[in-house]
Formats: sequence, structure tokens, C-alpha cells
Amino acid sequence: QVRVAESGGGVVQAGGSMRLTCTASGTMFINRAMAWFRRPPGEERELVAAVSSDGRKFVNEFLTGRFAISRDDAKKTLDLQMNGLKPDDTAVYTCAVRGPGGADYSTRGSDYASWGLGTQVTVSS
Repeated sequence: QVRVAESGGGVVQAGGSMRLTCTASGTMFINRAMAWFRRPPGEERELVAAVSSDGRKFVNEFLTGRFAISRDDAKKTLDLQMNGLKPDDTAVYTCAVRGPGGADYSTRGSDYASWGLGTQVTVSS
């Protein structure tokens, strides 16, 4: 089973940047899609960005131009670079990995089998 853990959250001022890293354990994650989700306070979980095992990427349209996702299979990491942060970006950000056979990214949270505990990102105005 693949396990993942997030790091890099914290407090940042509006307009600033932050980089989140998800570190995976196990070797099979390299054949699986990975994604970042977030849950703003009092709201539903939403997909931020995802990347397939072959490197194809998806970034939620309302974040395009500010957020970027990247994976490094050698380091077993999935990064989320966030620029131009806004108070509305405040949320718990969680990394997820698809299960066996899940090489392509999905926009549905239910398609992801392994989840981290999440890291809080707070953007102050």
C-alpha cells in the first residue's frame, strides 16, 4: 500500500507563494496518478490539480496560471507550487494517490485510494 504525507503548509500573506510537498512510501506509486485536493473552511473538498503516471497534468481551471503540479518519481514526491495566493485559497490541502491500475488522473476524489492527513494553508489578507 502506498502511504503519503504532506509538508510545507503554514501562514502566508496574500500575494505570496508557497510550495507543498507530498512524499510517498512504497515503489508502486510510480505507476499511479497523484493529486492535490483541498477543503476550504465550511466547504466541500475540491480538486486542485492532478498528474498521471506519464506526466499529463490537470489544474483546476480557476487555479490555472497560479498553481502548478509536478511529480518526481525518483524522489517519490508530488509538489504543488502556489503563487499569487489569495485568502480564498485558505484550506486544508491533501495529497492523494490512485489505487492499483490507476495510471490516469481522475477528477473524482472517490477514485483515489491513499490519502495523507493534510496540511493547513492559511492566507492572510
